[in-house]
Amino acid sequence: MALMITDECINCDVCEPECPNDAIYMGLEIYEIDPSKCTECVGHYDAPQCRQVCPVDCIPFNPEVVESQEQLMVKFKLLTANKKANPA
Repeated sequence: MALMITDECINCDVCEPECPNDAIYMGLEIYEIDPSKCTECVGHYDAPQCRQVCPVDCIPFNPEVVESQEQLMVKFKLLTANKKANPA
């Protein structure tokens, strides 16, 4: 399951730099998470880093994007392969 940021977000800016997949970005009013890039930190860390640092606990699992650990690992491998092929 990808994560999402609810409207309880206070725009504190701590989650965005913690995301190893660059899935978190500033939306129109609050931060948002791109579900196509969110792996819940699978492949990078044991727990989602954004959830670890969020002071208001506004990053639940997104019920509209259900993925298994295996699917998240495949996404992680694709994202990291793309980063290696297209370094910034």
